[in-house]
Amino acid sequence: MLHKLRGAGTAPARPSPAQIFIGLIGGIAGIGAIAYLTQLAGVPLLMAPFGATCVLLFAAPGAPLAQPRNVIGGHLIATLVGLAVMNIAGSGPWQMAAGVGLAIALMQVCRAIHPPAGANPIVVLAAGIQDWGFVLTPVLAGSVILVLIALLINNTGQQKNWPTYWI
Repeated sequence: MLHKLRGAGTAPARPSPAQIFIGLIGGIAGIGAIAYLTQLAGVPLLMAPFGATCVLLFAAPGAPLAQPRNVIGGHLIATLVGLAVMNIAGSGPWQMAAGVGLAIALMQVCRAIHPPAGANPIVVLAAGIQDWGFVLTPVLAGSVILVLIALLINNTGQQKNWPTYWI
């Protein structure tokens, strides 16, 4: 039983200094750009799950969960689920649980799984958001901005080819 707790594999290799630097710069650039545009436009573009999205985009860009389809699609799907639950059933613990479960299922069906987006129904329901415009701003706008920044940063240097796939 104890061997199950320790796991059978080995820990992943430590990232190279270059990859650590890319993570640092990507996180600063991604969240910084969204925060700046939020102030400039006077429109909220920033939400907490985008911080976790940056981790995937800049620390694990080769992962399937960090591809544009997953980032943008996952955030859109999960937010739409949260808004649907909020507008149909209101906010509460069971609604949050149902929203997250439904979002996971739909992301799987659509082949657009993005773990940070799993928090979007909670964000929508906890904040009491009912406006369907939330899907466009901050969700679509913010996720597209992060993907564009990842496109720039993850392709800087030799032998870089991100994303692995678009659709």
